[in-house]
Amino acid sequence: MKKLVFLSLVLLMVFTLSQTAFSQLGPNVPRNETIIANILSGRIGSPDNFNVWPATWRSPDRGIQQLMLEPIWIVDPATGKVINALAKEKPIYNSDFTKMLVKLREGCYWSDGVEFTADDLVYTVELIMKYQELGYNATFTEYVKKVYKTDKYTVVFELKKPNARFHAYFLDRWGACRPLPKHVFEKVKDPITFDFKPPISSGPYVLHSYDPGGYWVLWQRREDWQRTPTGKLFGMPQPKYVLFYYYGPTEKQVLAQNNHQLDMADLTMEGLRSVLSTNQYARAYRKEFPYIVNVDPCVSGVIFNNAKAPWNNKEVRWALTLAIDIVDYVGLAYDGAVTVSALHIPATPAYMEWYFKPLEPWLKNLTITVDGKPFKVYDPDVPMRIAEYAKKRGYKVPSDPNEIRKIFGLGWYKYAPDVAEKLLIKNGFKRDKDGKWLTPEGKPWKITILTPPNPASVNFRNAFALSQVWKKFGIDTEVYATENDGTLMNVGDFEVSTSGQWPAREPWGGHPDLYRTLEQFSSAYYRPLGEYYPGHQCRWTNPKMDEIIKEMQKVSWDSPKNKALGMEGLKIVAQDMPTIPTFTYPGVVGYDEYYWTNYPTAENPYCIPYHHWPNFKYMLPFLKPTGRK
Repeated sequence: MKKLVFLSLVLLMVFTLSQTAFSQLGPNVPRNETIIANILSGRIGSPDNFNVWPATWRSPDRGIQQLMLEPIWIVDPATGKVINALAKEKPIYNSDFTKMLVKLREGCYWSDGVEFTADDLVYTVELIMKYQELGYNATFTEYVKKVYKTDKYTVVFELKKPNARFHAYFLDRWGACRPLPKHVFEKVKDPITFDFKPPISSGPYVLHSYDPGGYWVLWQRREDWQRTPTGKLFGMPQPKYVLFYYYGPTEKQVLAQNNHQLDMADLTMEGLRSVLSTNQYARAYRKEFPYIVNVDPCVSGVIFNNAKAPWNNKEVRWALTLAIDIVDYVGLAYDGAVTVSALHIPATPAYMEWYFKPLEPWLKNLTITVDGKPFKVYDPDVPMRIAEYAKKRGYKVPSDPNEIRKIFGLGWYKYAPDVAEKLLIKNGFKRDKDGKWLTPEGKPWKITILTPPNPASVNFRNAFALSQVWKKFGIDTEVYATENDGTLMNVGDFEVSTSGQWPAREPWGGHPDLYRTLEQFSSAYYRPLGEYYPGHQCRWTNPKMDEIIKEMQKVSWDSPKNKALGMEGLKIVAQDMPTIPTFTYPGVVGYDEYYWTNYPTAENPYCIPYHHWPNFKYMLPFLKPTGRK
């Protein structure tokens, strides 16, 4: 009885909080003209400061990157396309990539009525190069010899050295260099301490009001929205207002959605199941299991510290890979609700077509040597096995093998504990009388798995699943969850981790270029243990990969040769397995369709479905009001 009373009080408190939170915005902000989204990065630490150009983190996902600022270009993993935003076309390079020309879109205006022109972009870069405290200072001072305009809408970058991807610094996904308003900042004494309040927008919304306590920010659609890239490309954003509100953990977001006071939420799988069962207007990205977003550009998994023994041994790494039953693994991590990835890139629909399907014949023939004989490591039946697991769990899954592969991935590596055992024994490991593994020195083998402390995070879930499957194989494991995981990885103070830069740095997501992913493995980044490592934290290098990287630097990212080089790079990292890719980041979003419909979904993937991404502004013109008051 006491528990029921307590639960009732909690529900009443959250309902009252959500109603109060919206009502305090004023009677002139109708709920049915407002879309409400949770702030992913949490309560705003500096709510009075809207200047995101200094090299500090100031909650850009409170609407600054999603609504207020337009980029030069933006990438969308859901469509596999690069969108020209403030630019009207792709960057234009000279033959040796020492000069880049940018043609800007005409007729775009800041929200105070001043036109956006080449002057803004030139001033932005020159200002950043002048102040070390501004983001991209090191990059621009390294590469930019000169930046200037040739007319009102054309900017030329002369580079100190060739860079075929210099434009990528202006390519938005999260944290690109976005132009600032010259006519505002040129009057500011100190651009570092300037709070840019009230901010002006190049995007389709302007600041309406905000909570000094950091819990919410309200934005209002510009009257001249048609003079922004969003308006020109996609039309009028449908919500007149957008409210970003920090509700807190999943359970509070679920309650807010049940009260129709939160339209878009980022949830855990448990929270998603709860809201789907209690709110008739709720839906996920997929209507049915596995519910998850399959267009996220990140691939999760396991990172070995290749600068330490025994992780510097390829055969040991492969043994530990083959000791993983991926079906058990994904069942433990996400109850099977994932898309597995055998390559070091995410298995999104776009990358499936660009890389996974073309490389699957190669994967089927990929071998390692065991007892002097070749052993094929790839298992194309993994998605069928995951589907069977899901059926046993009571979930509805398609019977068509092609649909199953679209949902759960093309395949993964074999569960071959017998082969894993042979590889370990060959390298000096042995089992004790109880079947537990001992090191070559005869000591009990214990692996510590580093991860961040949030149990709901994909990193932690990978660590938990990994710990369990390796224990089943006879290895003692310990999950070390700490907020210092990033620092420890950067200096190489770890054995195995599920944190850091993923098994490989995520690619652009909406373009086949894999330079961003492969370049992190360059030997040019190598540093001894104890020193900060600027490349991928696994500290693996390979001369063949260095050659691939050098070749990629010489070709355009749109070149067919670049894609072919990307395939070769993926083969090299798969053969060496310095890290283990497990599954594409399983984004879990919850939509409440009480006030708004036509969110991006698996059946209509017109945009990345995340409200915290800068692409959010390009989603808003497609939303449809339900007419409910």
